[in-house]
Amino acid sequence: MKATQNPPTGVQVTPADLLRMAALYLRRHGWHQGTYYCTDVPAEHPTPPACAVGAIGIACAGHRVNHFSDLNPDDRHTYLDAIAVLVDYLDDHYPIHLFDDDGNYIDEHTSPYSWNDDPLCTAEHVITALEGAAKEWDRLHTQGGENR
Repeated sequence: MKATQNPPTGVQVTPADLLRMAALYLRRHGWHQGTYYCTDVPAEHPTPPACAVGAIGIACAGHRVNHFSDLNPDDRHTYLDAIAVLVDYLDDHYPIHLFDDDGNYIDEHTSPYSWNDDPLCTAEHVITALEGAAKEWDRLHTQGGENR
């Protein structure tokens, strides 16, 4: 994957890297609810406030990404992996509990879109979740402090 944040040549960008870059993006440029990017900012503005998934897209591509199909195949894989890592983290830390009409529990993954847009969600919740998901990915994918 070609990294947009200029890591050293030859370094593979991991889902954890993208999640951290997305958290940093939100700290620098602002968080948004309702759409990927704040619609009050002109489309040509390169760094609009973004939702969690929009920030992951910008971290991956270096520009606004409205759908994963806008990415090249290598970036698309890492982008989707980063979102999956975030979903797993949200399932563990912000689970939703849905029930059908008969009161039976429905196993459902927490959507990063609806979670981001929840009126009780804050920028700090989103940034903390992105960073927490990155730490969890690192914990599961490195051993004894080895370099990636």
